Amino acid sequence: MPDLSLGDDLRAFVDTSPSPSHAVAELARRLRAASFTELAEADRWELTPGGQHFVVRHGSLIAFRVGSASPAEAGLRLVGAHTDSPTFKVRPRNDVRQAGYRLVGVEPYGGGLWHTWLDRELTVAGRVALRGGGTALVRLPGAPLRLPSLAIHLDRSVRDGLKLDPQRELVPVWSQDLGTEPGLREALASEVGAAVQDVVGHDLVLADTQPAGRTGADGSWIAAPRLDNLASCHAGVTALIAAAATSRTQLLVANDHEEVGSGSMSGARGSFLEDVVRRLVAVLDAGDPQALPRALAQSRLVSADMAHAVHPTRSDRHEPGHQPQLGGGPVLKVNANQAYATDAVTSGWFAERCAEASVPVQWFVTRADLPCGSTIGPLTATRLGIATVDVGAPMLAMHSARELASALDVPLVVGALTACFAD
Repeated sequence: MPDLSLGDDLRAFVDTSPSPSHAVAELARRLRAASFTELAEADRWELTPGGQHFVVRHGSLIAFRVGSASPAEAGLRLVGAHTDSPTFKVRPRNDVRQAGYRLVGVEPYGGGLWHTWLDRELTVAGRVALRGGGTALVRLPGAPLRLPSLAIHLDRSVRDGLKLDPQRELVPVWSQDLGTEPGLREALASEVGAAVQDVVGHDLVLADTQPAGRTGADGSWIAAPRLDNLASCHAGVTALIAAAATSRTQLLVANDHEEVGSGSMSGARGSFLEDVVRRLVAVLDAGDPQALPRALAQSRLVSADMAHAVHPTRSDRHEPGHQPQLGGGPVLKVNANQAYATDAVTSGWFAERCAEASVPVQWFVTRADLPCGSTIGPLTATRLGIATVDVGAPMLAMHSARELASALDVPLVVGALTACFAD
């Protein structure tokens, strides 16, 4: 029986991270346990070789280990992932009452397979803003929400295909409308120990309450929500902690808002990574006006997202020569139109690192007659001018309420990323 312990650790990571804010909190917890210290963006940073630090900006986190040489002399090794996943976000005015029920107003976030959310036990998770400027993480206990299907007796046309109207039909049920029961706002206040009037804002998502599980004939597959892209956040932080210090500064960035285009202060289109890299260079290469472009020219970024494994019954939707298998190791992702940032140099560099770690490599290219998804890779490469390779662990049911990956790939991806950090 193969060692599935890292797969079990990934399942625990996912269960602890129902929202981007929770994912950042869990990343921070693991980093603190490995002797990384938190820095505040508003403070003055004092950095020395070997120092291990992290900084948080809303739903994003950057962690780094300072190398023995300055960035201008040795460059950086970076791994990027994202903390968000397709879900539903709770609206500001969310108390909906109709047909004798209380519902919670939400809107779709990202491009999800929304029919897979029907008839699942759901909760609300994220952060609330409190009067006076504080925030608190919240995850309502139990499963207070559900998106119920319509009985087939009331709509037999569903046999010909299901098309859901997100405004009318994707509104989760909270309770009966009796006029005396607490609503979502009261439940949130109670959970964080605050008065209702002191909860002044929120950033909340729906989350499946079923724990991540083992599945498959031999139990080596992982069925879980949010694998895209918590699996890469987990692999990145595990690799960073495991990697030995080198002359190069090693950095992990976990951005929020990738699923909606990354256009935010904490997304890949924002300044977070650039701000941190600039500060690193300014402190460690003080006095050299050319230090930043010198450092970036010697750096490599691994954009770690998930990859489409070949589907068991729909292999026709895959390019015949590029059909990654579950358990086959990390996937190099290439697109002629730059939806992925991989090029000849960066793919060769990544393949060499994998060979050093005895990790097999697979390839993914989208069919020429299908559109291609994208990642933070091209966005970061464009903003920073940094050589980038797009890779991912193979998975099935991407963007569904529960996705499928192989525990056998977890140590392979961690091994590959550790080798990239150690280069």
